Amino acid sequence: MAKDNKAEKKQQIEAFTFGEPTPVLSQREIFDYLEAMNNGKYYEYPLSLNGLSRLYRAAVHHASAIQVKRNILKSCFIPHPKLSMYEFSALALDFLVFQNAYLQKIKNRIGGALSYKRMPAKFTRVGLVPGEYWWVPNLREEHVFSGDTVFHIKESDLNQEIYGVPDYVASMNSSLLNESATLFRRRYYENGSHAGFIMWLTDAGVDEKDVKNLRKALRESKGPGNFRNLFMHSPGGDKDGMKLIPVSEIAAKDEFLTIKNVSRDDQLGSHRVPPQLMGIVPGNVGGFGDAAKAAEVFDANELECIRSSLLSVNDWAGEEIIRFKGYKLAL
Repeated sequence: MAKDNKAEKKQQIEAFTFGEPTPVLSQREIFDYLEAMNNGKYYEYPLSLNGLSRLYRAAVHHASAIQVKRNILKSCFIPHPKLSMYEFSALALDFLVFQNAYLQKIKNRIGGALSYKRMPAKFTRVGLVPGEYWWVPNLREEHVFSGDTVFHIKESDLNQEIYGVPDYVASMNSSLLNESATLFRRRYYENGSHAGFIMWLTDAGVDEKDVKNLRKALRESKGPGNFRNLFMHSPGGDKDGMKLIPVSEIAAKDEFLTIKNVSRDDQLGSHRVPPQLMGIVPGNVGGFGDAAKAAEVFDANELECIRSSLLSVNDWAGEEIIRFKGYKLAL
């Protein structure tokens, strides 16, 4: 019987034991793939493509960093009769979000290239047979493309050679933390039922009519959605008579801005985008410095490499369908 009580006590203790904290989307082993898994037809992407697409709109600074890169690339792109500005913009966005982009050759009747269109990277997979690519919008609809009709633009990865993996995955948890902080604060204000303070009245000499009037005044002093105050009457003749006891957020230190700023800096560091190019208001008197110089350095160090990757399409196409003009700032 004693042994059973000891086991029950141990079980109760274990029920209140907290385990190791884990990331929201998956375990930390998400980055430890040795190869991209295959299902007999094509290779699966090492990460969740749906998760990466959702992450794109999860945090303001993550999305803004990608968008500023996309917009600068568009400003430098020279449209081609076979590749429109729209198709190039979609191709560049795929490459920036997934680090993979696919361009499909639309053939004419004699086998030449009539035009080029982007295949959404979220639904495209690399086939097991070299040169094959699969269009997989869902498990019930699969279509294979072969015969050198699809070109795959990708960056290298440490763990496999099939797909590219975005560099910003290092700041993925910071993006999700930024989103969680915003959602928490939004729910907090929409709730409208949080307490501001507790008014504790202990003076036994206060008339009951005055107590009712005070309770009514506190209840009607604020409209819906504002801080709600609590009133407690416990007659006892305490020397203090009346106390105001702050509760909840009123007494606690507000960490919202700290979380937002730290997670923002992580995202900017991962994307390597100067803050002055994203409309961020500086928190100091000196500001961020010369925006024009920052833009030029950013273009030379970051965007030139992206342009080089996109230009690899021309060797496959046999013609210069992607061309760029020099990046120039407005005077």
